[in-house]
Amino acid sequence: MSIRRILVADDEESIRWVLSKALNKQGFHVDLAASGTEAMALFRQHSFDMAILDIKMPGPSGLDLLSRFQEERPETLVVIMTAESSMKNAVEAMKRGAYDYITKPFDLAALDAIILKAHKASAVTEEVHRLKEEVREHYQLERTIIGTSKPMQEVYKVLGKVAPSDVTVLVTGESGTGKELVARAIHYNSPRLGKAFLALNCAAIPRELLESELFGFEKGAFTGATERKIGKFEQANGGTLFLDEIGDMPLELQAKLLRVLQEKEITRTGGSTVIPVDVRIVAATNQQLQEKVKAKEFREDLFYRLNVVPITLPPLRERPEDIPQLMDFFLQRAQDELGVAARGFTEDAVALLKRYPWPGNVRELENTIQRGALLSPDQMLTPADFPALTGGNDRVEGDSSLEALIAHKLRTSLTQVDVNELDNLYEMVLFQMERPLINIVLEKTRGNQVRTAEILGINRNTLRKKIQLLGIEVKRD
Repeated sequence: MSIRRILVADDEESIRWVLSKALNKQGFHVDLAASGTEAMALFRQHSFDMAILDIKMPGPSGLDLLSRFQEERPETLVVIMTAESSMKNAVEAMKRGAYDYITKPFDLAALDAIILKAHKASAVTEEVHRLKEEVREHYQLERTIIGTSKPMQEVYKVLGKVAPSDVTVLVTGESGTGKELVARAIHYNSPRLGKAFLALNCAAIPRELLESELFGFEKGAFTGATERKIGKFEQANGGTLFLDEIGDMPLELQAKLLRVLQEKEITRTGGSTVIPVDVRIVAATNQQLQEKVKAKEFREDLFYRLNVVPITLPPLRERPEDIPQLMDFFLQRAQDELGVAARGFTEDAVALLKRYPWPGNVRELENTIQRGALLSPDQMLTPADFPALTGGNDRVEGDSSLEALIAHKLRTSLTQVDVNELDNLYEMVLFQMERPLINIVLEKTRGNQVRTAEILGINRNTLRKKIQLLGIEVKRD
């Protein structure tokens, strides 16, 4: 919003005349009012970017108009005019939300400076609004969370209702169903858009460090605390904090979290200062919290504080009709990020992936599509590109061994090129075999490099070097 139309209200005709001439000369459309009543009528007839109001005039005063304008159209910037002897009124005007004030008799240069400042502020506000809309558009629910099945439609309905509010949400569902995606969708479709979104996995951090991660600590709070640390609650102030695997939070920390939810304030470890925080909590778990409450492993009062609005994500096996859409989405991502050659799926491949029960849910489907697309030399992915789902024998008649599958893949790949023009074929093949092998074993061990090295039969330092050389990202659940 830039400043285009300005309302000037003053009972002195000379003031109205001077301001009208000066503002018209700068290209603004100016409407004039000789009283508060007239100003209010004009305000309700037209959309003003700015209003310049005298405090004392017949009918409602400038301060009364300011309050009404704030209620009816708070985006209108209000500048109050006041005599130098009425500075108390100017202070009151600023408290009520006036953009600025000028004193009579005023210098037109002072008014120009105020309008220039308003122009710049409006430009910044407009840009922030545009960027927010871009982010909001990018994170539209139907684009962020894939699926049009009836179970997902129910999820969207709840998301649409809770996102604009500030209620605490508890997201439940099996691992890999997309709980963090739901939390992000809530944040990016809420008034907290533009503020921080932070995620913390309560199961991934040792319990002795979890408190520090949440609340921070003061310098000298314990051995090794050489400087102050700001915790996630302070970092997310004004925004959203996603607490994943909340069911694994130790009981003693559950009590502190409950207090934060009730009092909206924290105290850093080793400190005494009470720090107010404004943070929306979205929690998630793949456990049955009610069962943990019965077993005295989770606080009942915290459960009810978190479970204000529950959202349950269905496992992928309960919405197989969404799988083709997810397949296309993940293949497109593989094309964009990895430059894979594959462009689609055969009907047999779609049927295979729809039949598979997907114990790892959407995350497992994504990994499967990515591996298949990376390793396949073909434009269309077939069941043979997903050997983990088929037993590896779709194209290998009478022999489902790993060696036979590899031989088949090599023959298929090498028919696409002239072998006589290749150098270092041996190293190329080993490189392409090593990376998926290490990736798969790392997935099976949930990122445990010690166990991965043992399974592969190589030294741990060798594994580290290969991870670095092959550019493998180690993910830990």
